[in-house]
Amino acid sequence: MTGAIPVLNLRRRSLLAALCIGAATAMMSAPAFARGPEGIADVAEKVIDAVVNISTTQTVEAKGGDSEGRRAIPQLPPGSPFEEFFDDFFKNRRGGKGGGLQPHKTNSLGSGFIIDPSGIVVTNNHVIADSDEINVILNDGTKVKAEIVGVDKKTDLAVLKFKPPHPLTAVKFGDSDKLRLGEWVIAIGNPFSLGGTVTAGIVSARNRDINNGPYDSYIQTDAAINRGNSGGPLFNLDGEVVGVNTLIISPSGGSIGIGFAVPSKTVAGVVDQLRQFGELRRGWLGVRIQQVTDEIADSLNVKPARGALVAGVEDKGPAKPAGIEPGDVIVTFDGKDIKEPKDLSRIVADTAVGKTVDVVIIRKGKEETKKVTLGRLDDSEKATPASIKTKPEVEEKPVTQKALGLDLAALSKDLRARYKIKDSVKGVVITDVESDSDAAEKRLSAGDVIVEVAQEAVGSASDIRNRIDKLKKDGKKSVLLMVANGNGELRFVALSLK
Repeated sequence: MTGAIPVLNLRRRSLLAALCIGAATAMMSAPAFARGPEGIADVAEKVIDAVVNISTTQTVEAKGGDSEGRRAIPQLPPGSPFEEFFDDFFKNRRGGKGGGLQPHKTNSLGSGFIIDPSGIVVTNNHVIADSDEINVILNDGTKVKAEIVGVDKKTDLAVLKFKPPHPLTAVKFGDSDKLRLGEWVIAIGNPFSLGGTVTAGIVSARNRDINNGPYDSYIQTDAAINRGNSGGPLFNLDGEVVGVNTLIISPSGGSIGIGFAVPSKTVAGVVDQLRQFGELRRGWLGVRIQQVTDEIADSLNVKPARGALVAGVEDKGPAKPAGIEPGDVIVTFDGKDIKEPKDLSRIVADTAVGKTVDVVIIRKGKEETKKVTLGRLDDSEKATPASIKTKPEVEEKPVTQKALGLDLAALSKDLRARYKIKDSVKGVVITDVESDSDAAEKRLSAGDVIVEVAQEAVGSASDIRNRIDKLKKDGKKSVLLMVANGNGELRFVALSLK
């Protein structure tokens, strides 16, 4: 056993030596960028003074205790040695006799960057949201009080301003659309309140949609981004801001190499409007849209599957007078290709209010161009109360027919009352759905109303049966339904005819 140990160690030494020689050879023959770009230090030195820490203070109301916010005092036996301690802790800290728990202040830290030497700072909205006081801490440690110019919750961006105590360094936006996968980027911020920290990595992905908001189009990077980096800049190697570090995916709270930044193309437009108007004025087309699946594309003769399917048109929206209708597929907007619905949402939002644009649609397999003058999107979020479906006291049993795994019936007064269907909704109501059918998988349910089959209006279950039979004879593999809910909101569903 003792004789085997030196042999084993020798093998390890030989292997280690081979690895070292191989690594050294590789380093001598490999290009310089394999070790990372040489310019990172120069870029960091150039822009570091433009990166700031954002310190906020917020008053938080006290919670807990009885219905009036008072904390219940434990009942102790008379003469208990802990009686004096509890009296001091629970009574004196409640603001006097009978007083409730006192509000307290909390502090938080984030990052930001100066874009104008007059004292204009960009950061994330969530860094400064609900703050009572905001301070900008410069790289030299100078602390200055700041005020809000404007915020945009949809993109999680905010613009602040402060009075410069001395000349400032500012940075410029670069073109995030020119970023390539694998390109080096630099993140600078205030992770874990440590102050100006520089990390580097590459662009892992572009146009990343993580379902965080309606305009998701994040840059994904493996540059270390941690808590406190929010609002800080992501630089290219020219020292230009190509993104604002906003989110991380991390089970532990620390960086695991998956960070997300709002691209500078989005940031620059939002910042310009916030500085000019103090708010966002987004373009509005006035349509409800949905994904063009392969089945829907086949039904509408759209090849290849692309674009945004118009499921509904607002009566007072810009699209209606332009002649855009439900069932149209928007494939180009203002000269920009639309691959999926999110593309249309982002492009419309970024287009100036009042601008007249060309919108290319596909209608019944043919392209048409419509001219639309955009309106302004109302960004107010209004809650819609859920309706409760109640059955009438006396019900008539509807006459139903089966098709596509659906029980179908003509709309009657009783069925409208049962499913809370408005009088303006016309078509054939679904009264039941087979659990193992394609219709169930596509989330059709009782109370939905089939308005059109293959872009033709239907008024009875027999109309639907006739349309389906004809489509089968024509060799179609699926059928496109226009379906309305009780309030008349439309969507398209493609069902298999197999």
